[in-house]
Amino acid sequence: MIGALCPDRRGTWSEKWERWAGRDVLPMWVADMDLPAPPTVLAALRERLDHGVLGYTQTPPDFASSLAGWLSRRHGWDIDPAWVKSAPGMVVAMDQAARILGDPGSDGLVLTPIYPPFLRAPGHAGRRCVQVGLAQTASGWEIDWDALTAAAGPSAAVLWLCSPHNPTGRVWTRSELERLADFALARGLHVVSDEAWMDLVLDPAARHIPIASLSPEIAARTITILAPSKTFNIPGLSCAAVVIPDPALRKAYAAADLGLVPWPNVMGLVGAVAGWSTGEAWLDDLRNHLRSNRDAAHAAVNALPGLHSQLPQATYLTWIDCRTRGWADPAATCEQAGLGLSDGRPFAAPGFVRLNYGCPRQTLDEGLRRLAAAR
Repeated sequence: MIGALCPDRRGTWSEKWERWAGRDVLPMWVADMDLPAPPTVLAALRERLDHGVLGYTQTPPDFASSLAGWLSRRHGWDIDPAWVKSAPGMVVAMDQAARILGDPGSDGLVLTPIYPPFLRAPGHAGRRCVQVGLAQTASGWEIDWDALTAAAGPSAAVLWLCSPHNPTGRVWTRSELERLADFALARGLHVVSDEAWMDLVLDPAARHIPIASLSPEIAARTITILAPSKTFNIPGLSCAAVVIPDPALRKAYAAADLGLVPWPNVMGLVGAVAGWSTGEAWLDDLRNHLRSNRDAAHAAVNALPGLHSQLPQATYLTWIDCRTRGWADPAATCEQAGLGLSDGRPFAAPGFVRLNYGCPRQTLDEGLRRLAAAR
């Protein structure tokens, strides 16, 4: 049953758990879940492992076709499997996209706070990262259209989008996405859209819409990057998919493979295909569990003095505003209380922390107890 106790991850070289190894600090920071992957995915991995030979592996045709079926069934986006390339992870694909869009010295517009690799990808390719702060309102996080317009100078080349948004959990509405698409098209911008969280929308009133699905015009200027990693909790398998409808852009992306080793590992490909082919019922159960955890975390955080969070529409992350709590370093304060959270500073948001509630309820309850004890 999803939400039952997770196997002990200590001693497994888990990035999440090794960070505070040997200390009484409960890790609820990096975005992987303390929940087993779907049984059908684990069975497919065992079957492939039992073959015994794990050699260099081509991307199989059913990688693209199973993704195309998934996107059609779950998100109403009908793609040509020929648009799909595999990649050894989301961040690698982001860096590769940055290398082919715009010229050296051009600007990439990034909506902050944001998943830290967004802030680094333009610079890795000799481009400039221009941060555009989201507006924090009583009803939630919103795009500051005036700030975005002001930031889009003559050097602007790329709009970097996280949809759904990490760390705030916002699901962009159709009208917001259409406005972003019009904004990009009017200025000749390309769009790089990280849609890794597309399957973890928890708000029944919200729906994920791939920005490239809005029109052929915006599709031709968009690189969409997604992965099975968040959906099926298999980030350690290092596998992502890149959807590029435009042939010239797809050719440029493929040419950027030169000098790299752009292949996912064999088990990542197996896990992705199994998840997209067999994982729907499991995912629906997972979302119910995460929704319950989300509601519990939201209520507990907002009951504490000086802490505030908006109810996330998606992800398994709560973005906590600690700025009125009086903590000079919120992440360090929580760590002293035995709770390991993500520091907001790498997200371009000092004074915030991010809590991962993708875990059994017992783990979440203990984490919230430690948060309440933080002084």
